[in-house]
Amino acid sequence: MEPYGSWPSPVTAELVAHGRREYGFPQFQNGLWWQERRPEESGRTAILHETVEPLAGVDARTRVHEYGGRSYLALPTGGFVFVKEDDQRMYRTSADGQVTALTPDDGARYADFTLSLDGTEVWCVRESEHAEGVTRAVVAVPLAAGEVRVLVAGADFYAYPTPSPDGRRLAVVSWNHPRMPWDGTCLQLVQDGTTVSVLGGPGESVLAPVWKDDSSLFVISDRSGWWNLYELAVDGSALRPLCAIDEEFAQPLWELGSRPYGILDDGRLAVLHGRGDQRLALLDPEDGTLQDLDLPYTTWLPALAVSGSRIAGTAAAPDLPWSLVTVDVAGGWTPIATPVADLPDPIHLPRPSELVARGRSGRSVSAYVYPPSGPHAATTVGPAPYVVFVHGGPTGHVGTDLDLGKAFFTSRGIGVADVNYAGSSGYGRAHRERLRGQWGVADVEDVVAVAEELVRAGLADPARIAVRGGSAGGWTVLAAITATRVFSAATSYYGLSTVEGFSEESHDFESRYVSELIGPVDPSTREPLARAHLTSCPVLLLQGLDDPVVPPSQSTRFADALKRAGVPHAYLEFPGESHGFHKQETIIRCLEAELSFYGQCFGFTPPGIPPIDLR
Repeated sequence: MEPYGSWPSPVTAELVAHGRREYGFPQFQNGLWWQERRPEESGRTAILHETVEPLAGVDARTRVHEYGGRSYLALPTGGFVFVKEDDQRMYRTSADGQVTALTPDDGARYADFTLSLDGTEVWCVRESEHAEGVTRAVVAVPLAAGEVRVLVAGADFYAYPTPSPDGRRLAVVSWNHPRMPWDGTCLQLVQDGTTVSVLGGPGESVLAPVWKDDSSLFVISDRSGWWNLYELAVDGSALRPLCAIDEEFAQPLWELGSRPYGILDDGRLAVLHGRGDQRLALLDPEDGTLQDLDLPYTTWLPALAVSGSRIAGTAAAPDLPWSLVTVDVAGGWTPIATPVADLPDPIHLPRPSELVARGRSGRSVSAYVYPPSGPHAATTVGPAPYVVFVHGGPTGHVGTDLDLGKAFFTSRGIGVADVNYAGSSGYGRAHRERLRGQWGVADVEDVVAVAEELVRAGLADPARIAVRGGSAGGWTVLAAITATRVFSAATSYYGLSTVEGFSEESHDFESRYVSELIGPVDPSTREPLARAHLTSCPVLLLQGLDDPVVPPSQSTRFADALKRAGVPHAYLEFPGESHGFHKQETIIRCLEAELSFYGQCFGFTPPGIPPIDLR
C-alpha cells in the first residue's frame, strides 16, 4: 500500500506545463483567428489564422493595465494589426506579409481594437505614462500614414469602444479611481465631440455594449444585483431587461478586448450565463427565451466571437481541458485547438463534487472538492492530506473545468479543495461585495471553514492540510497562517504581504483597489507582514522578479521576517517572470518544489522529485 503523496502518476509537471497553453480572443475574419500563449516558448503570445501562424517568433502581447487582453485585430482587406510585446507599438501586417509600424515609439500601450466603419482607422484604448501619472484615452490609429487622434478622453479608464452602424455615435465604457470596473462604470455615447453618459454610475457595473441598430444597443448591467442583459435606447429613455434571472451573463473586466455575447444572423444572441460555471446558450431578445446548447463543454471564458450562425470561444469541462472550440447553432461543434491531445487514463484525473461549509460568521461558502484519484485510491485508508486552493483577483472564481495542476496532486494521493470565498465573482454583486472592507477577514474565515469541513466530513487529515494561492489569493494564504493555526503548510505565488507602499510600487489599475478592500482600519491589524512572527507553519514563497503588480519586495520582506522568526521556509525567485507564471520551466520548477515542500511537511517522499531546501 503506497502512502498518500507518493503514488506514481502519469501527470507530470511537464504535462501540466504543456496543458497551460492558453487560447483566447477569437475573431471571425476570412476564417478564424485567435491568440495563443505558449509556455514552451517562454510564455510568448502568438497570433494564429486557421492554425497557421503568420508571424512566427513574434511575441504579440499588450500590457495595458498590465493584464493586457486582445492584442490583435484581423482586417477584412487581409493582414492584421497587432501589438508587439517588446515596445508596445501597434503594427500592421499586410496580406503579403509586410510589417509597418502604426504608432510612435513613445512608450504608449494599446488594446481593445475595433475597425472604423470606413475601414481606414483602428479605434482602441491607449494607455500613456507621463511624469504626472498614467492617462488613458480612446484613440483612432490610421492604417495608412497619419497622426493618432483622440476620440474621447478625461476619464481614468476606458473599455469597449464600439461605433454605431451608421458611424454617427461611439459607445464606450469608462470609470474612475478608486472604483474598479466591477464596482461602477458608465456607458457613454460620443457624438460630434460631445460625450453623454446614458447608463451606470458609482454603484452599477455596465459592460460590453453591442449595437442592435442605430437607435438602440444591448448592454450588460448589474443594477439588479446580477450582470444581466438589457436593451437601451440611445437617448436613455427606455431600458428593457432581456432575461431577468439571478445569474451572471458576464465576468469581471480584468483584460480588455473581449465580449461575452454576440448577435447571430437570425437576431438571437449567443450568450454565456450561470452561477460559477458559465454555459453557452441562445437568447431571443424579443421574448427572453434562453436555450442552452447541448455541448460537452460546461464552462466558457468570457470572450466569444460570432459570425452568421457560428460561435467561437474557449471552453472546458470536468473531463476536457480548456480548448478553442467552434459551434454552429444549426448543429455541431468542433475543437480547433487543445493543449493536451492525449490525456492520461481517467482514473488518474479528479472529478469535482461541491462542498458547502458554514463560515464562522454564519454564511455558507462553496468549494469544489477533488479527492485523491488513481489506482491506489481504493487501497489507501484513512483521511488524506489536502491542499486548499485560493484563487486570485480576489474577484476570480473557480469552476469545474479539468485542471491538470490539480491532477498533479490528486493523482499522487493529495486531495484538493478549491474555494469560492467572499469576493468571488459568478454569484452576484452581493457576494463580490462581501469582501469590501473585509479583506484578510472574510476570505480567511471562508478558507478556514472549508478546511474544517473537510475534517468534519472525514476527508482530510487535520494535521496535513496545506493552503496555497496566488496574487490576492497569496494574501489570503499569508493572512490565514498568521491569524489561525489550521494549516500545516502554505504556498504563496507572488502574494501580497503588506499594503505599505503598495500604491506607489504597483501599477495604476489596482493602485486604489487594496484600500477599498481593506477599508478604514489600521492595515497592520490584518496584513501578514506585521504578523509574520505569528506564522503557524512552514511557508513556500514563489516570486517573479519582473512582476509590476505585486513587486518582489512583497515576498522578500516576508521571507526576511520568517527568517528572523525562525519559521522554516523556502523562497524561490524567477527572473523574467511577470504576474502569473507563463514559462514552461518555471511552471515545472514550481510544481515540483510544491510537491517536495508538502512531502517534507506531511511526512512522505515523492518519487523522482528533487528536494527543496527549507531554512
